[in-house]
Amino acid sequence: MKTVNMLDAKTNLSRLVETLESGAEREIIIARNGKPAARLLPIEPPHPGPRIGVAKGKFVTPEPDPALDAEIAALFLGEPE
Repeated sequence: MKTVNMLDAKTNLSRLVETLESGAEREIIIARNGKPAARLLPIEPPHPGPRIGVAKGKFVTPEPDPALDAEIAALFLGEPE
């Protein structure tokens, strides 16, 4: 944990943020008149929650029908049936 005074923090803010982003420091304390006044921390990426499968197991995928596949292909290609 690194401590810097207010003037140094204002002057070197970009460098302090880079230090946090690189992981060289976990937090930086900013002091005013020698007393801790603020804490500079990196933002943690949000953790995605568990995926909810509300429709899991409720639908069955039918087997492909070659006749329907040919009909759909003809519709897309503009060919007469």
